[in-house]
Amino acid sequence: MSFTSAGSRWTDVYLVATGRGVSVCGDFLAATTLALVLQQTGHGGLAVSGLLLAAALPMALLTPLTGRLADRADSRTLLVAVGLGQAAVCATLAFATHPAAIIALVALLAAGLAVTQPTLQALLPQMVRRDDLAKASGLVQTASQAGALVAPALAGFLVGQTGSRVPLLIDAASYLGLVVMALLIRTRRCGAAAADQATEPVAFRLRSDRSLTVMAVAIAAVVAGVGAINVLDVFFIRDTLGASATVYGLVAASWMVGMVLVTPFFGRIPQRWISVRLVLAVLAGASLVVLAGSTVGAAGWLVPLWILGGVCNGALNVCMTVIVAGRVPAEAHGRAFAVITAVVQGAGLFGFLVAGPLLEHFDPRVLVAGAGAAGLLAALACWPLVRQTPHFVRSMASRP
Repeated sequence: MSFTSAGSRWTDVYLVATGRGVSVCGDFLAATTLALVLQQTGHGGLAVSGLLLAAALPMALLTPLTGRLADRADSRTLLVAVGLGQAAVCATLAFATHPAAIIALVALLAAGLAVTQPTLQALLPQMVRRDDLAKASGLVQTASQAGALVAPALAGFLVGQTGSRVPLLIDAASYLGLVVMALLIRTRRCGAAAADQATEPVAFRLRSDRSLTVMAVAIAAVVAGVGAINVLDVFFIRDTLGASATVYGLVAASWMVGMVLVTPFFGRIPQRWISVRLVLAVLAGASLVVLAGSTVGAAGWLVPLWILGGVCNGALNVCMTVIVAGRVPAEAHGRAFAVITAVVQGAGLFGFLVAGPLLEHFDPRVLVAGAGAAGLLAALACWPLVRQTPHFVRSMASRP
């Protein structure tokens, strides 16, 4: 587990939270800007879909490489090198005009994120004591969510006032901010191999821990439904419920508002309350919210429901960090977080891909109800499978 035995290094936590918030804001700023650029220059839905796929696929496909890299390479060197590379790619992106070049550069940016995200996630447990991990995770998650919430509106304003180049250059600067953060934090992971050359690197397989496997399956089922909702809601809100574009934007932002509101408070709950069963409970709650949303007659009712869904989502993010850090040895944290991230990204991508064809044959209200019901059934089906297991993954239980 390798939590720090000294006092928690809150300065490092605040630096990571600030760096993540700025970086996520830059990422969403660039994504929104590029989608607007492709739409305004006359490129169709295929180009926008390609952009979204390029941003999501590396996170799902590069897990075997990025997880090992996060565990075996020096964390500061990794964050600095990748951050500088991402800044250079984003600066190039500001001057790219061809859709194929834009999509390729976005894929490179996403590949960098597939490295930095598990590296930062694996650093967090070493910055704080075990009892402080939920609070620290809540701080980092809140900063990330705030950055994601601000970015779309900022992108729309900047594109309208200055064009697309300025927001993309701001994104490049945000990666330089991440590099500065990596240089300032004192906590550092040097990799299992570097720390003890005589010790064989720890193996990690998700299926070796029954509870983690069940948790990952349940999360995948619910995230696939939420991924589908991201495609379905514009048709459900605008066509079925007859809402305006302004109301649609308000509803779309409500989910993130719920995440931002709950995460700081949820990070303060006692450590002993956080378990895989709690994960299944918040997954069931999010699915119930979506199922209830499918029954409304006016789009305004979706705002409080989506805020509740965001509350469940924020709680889930904190739980995942605490559970993975507590059940997996520190030497394998990078791989563990990379695998969980790949599950989430892959499930969301699956939901995104299947939603479009289903819309050709079914009413949006029916599909929204189906997504909520499927997630609820998955969470309930996984409940009996979760049982108390040792904190270490079974294949590593003999290791100190």
